Amino acid sequence: MIAFIEGHGMRRFHGLVDYDELPCVMWKNENPESWKDFVELAKAAGAPFLTMDSWSLVREELDEMIERIGNAHHTNDEDLEEARWLRTYIGKTGFVQLGFGHEGVMMVYEASTEWYDHYQRLLELTEDLGEIPIDEPGPDDEG
Repeated sequence: MIAFIEGHGMRRFHGLVDYDELPCVMWKNENPESWKDFVELAKAAGAPFLTMDSWSLVREELDEMIERIGNAHHTNDEDLEEARWLRTYIGKTGFVQLGFGHEGVMMVYEASTEWYDHYQRLLELTEDLGEIPIDEPGPDDEG
């Protein structure tokens, strides 16, 4: 991907486009190779660079997630097994985002793997686990 972008004479700006901060248009094409069309469109539009961000699975983050799921009282074995299954993808890229600005709007291409989507679901689950106190006395409880 990097060689393709640079082969078109474009530079890369390492950064993630935040939809909440800018007007954005998402690239809609289910073809896994459509990112090449996106790069060619950026070049044709005169964009001097593309924003680029990616995410890879890190062992420490996954181990922490597995521990949180394993220690939680109200998770199920399927979630724990799914988290363990993700070990297969340690070091692999699961998400990529490309973008370029055109007339005040960010054009954005995103792609993710199926396992990344599983990881995100489990991440949301573990974040929710940290927010739900169960059977713990709060400041309003009388002892």
